[in-house]
Amino acid sequence: MPRIVVVYSGGLDSFTLLNHSMDLGHEVFPITFDYGQKHKKEISYAEDFCQDESLALKVVDITEINSLLKGSALTDNIEVPKGHYEDESMKTTVVPNRNMILISMATAYAVTVNAEEVWYGAHGGDHAIYPDCRPEFVNKINEATLVANYSPISVKAPFIDLSKHEILSIGLKLGLDYSKAWTCYEGKELACGVCGSCAERLEAFKINGSEDPLEYSN
Repeated sequence: MPRIVVVYSGGLDSFTLLNHSMDLGHEVFPITFDYGQKHKKEISYAEDFCQDESLALKVVDITEINSLLKGSALTDNIEVPKGHYEDESMKTTVVPNRNMILISMATAYAVTVNAEEVWYGAHGGDHAIYPDCRPEFVNKINEATLVANYSPISVKAPFIDLSKHEILSIGLKLGLDYSKAWTCYEGKELACGVCGSCAERLEAFKINGSEDPLEYSN
């Protein structure tokens, strides 16, 4: 099994991906980034889980880059939209070039720890809104990282063809505790339950006939 770097935000998708990779027997090196996002509470969730699992989470502070990431509801003074993930309004949650930036840094980390692959949690439900979560992007950035260093690093998105509820189904079968994964874009004390990210998460639990253990304000 190859050693892999997992981009681990602390959200449902990356939480499932990290646990899935460990279940497959990979040696994993989780990495997360503070880029000035409003919902940086997800970082504390990532830290807590990795501490519980004795995983060495690499937390990278790139908050200075926030000045380059204007125009997104996740990093700028713009209201986080309510509604479903596929609504047109959700395009305001696109952070300019985010995955290109984060995957590039994760690739550098992979070279440093002698890993062979970088995994991130893009999935089928992301395709309508997020260009850097589409198969075309994954294919292109993989081509670049294979030749960017002396050590070829592959970029993979194992959930690229799956919906949110299908990803959740994988985690539920693994017996994962989803109270340890933060999803809400608001980043307040309790999850809001009405932003696009919360709505999609709650819908996934409903489709799976399961109850979300996270506490919500709505």
